[in-house]
Amino acid sequence: MAFELSDEQQAFIQAARDFAQGELAPQAAHWDEHEVFPRDAFAKAGELGFCSLYAPEEIGGLGLPRFDATLVFEEMAAVDPSTAAFLTIHNMATWMIGTWGSDTVKEQWGESLCAGQKLASYCLTEPGSGSDAASLATTARRDGDNYVLNGSKAFISGGGDTDVLVVMARTGGPGAKGVSAF
Repeated sequence: MAFELSDEQQAFIQAARDFAQGELAPQAAHWDEHEVFPRDAFAKAGELGFCSLYAPEEIGGLGLPRFDATLVFEEMAAVDPSTAAFLTIHNMATWMIGTWGSDTVKEQWGESLCAGQKLASYCLTEPGSGSDAASLATTARRDGDNYVLNGSKAFISGGGDTDVLVVMARTGGPGAKGVSAF
C-alpha cells in the first residue's frame, strides 16, 4: 500500500517546522531551565491554528483529523517536547469544551481557546491511580443547578498558568463506569 501525505498535510508540517524553529528552538532550553510557561509562544501558536487543531469548527477550531494534528505535534516535539506536550493538552481540553460544553461555555471560552488567547488544561491525574481514567475516584453530584465535586487531583499540566480547567469526575453512584468532565 502506497502512502503519501496530502499537500495540505505537507503544508501543516512545514508551518509547524517553521514555527518550532523560529519560535520554540531559540528559547526552549531557557524555558525548561527557568521553569517558564511560554504564554507568548502559545499565543503565536494560536495565530497559526495550532491551539485548535481538532477542535470543532463551530467554536473556531480547524476540525482536523487526529492524524493531521499528530503531524504538527511531531514537528514541534522534535524541537521542544515540553511546549509541544502542553499544546497537546490544551488541544484536548479545547476539543472537549467544543464537543461537550454547554452553549454558554462554548461561547465564553471557545474562540479565545482556539486563538491561544486563553489556555486550558484537563484534570485527570489522581493520587494513587495516576492518569488511569478507569480508576478515577473524584465524584460529582448534582446539587440543584450545580455540581459538587469531591476528590483530589495530583498533577495538572499548566494548571497554575491556564485560564480554564476541565475536571474529570464520576457522576454515577458507587461503582459507576462513566466519566464526566466539568
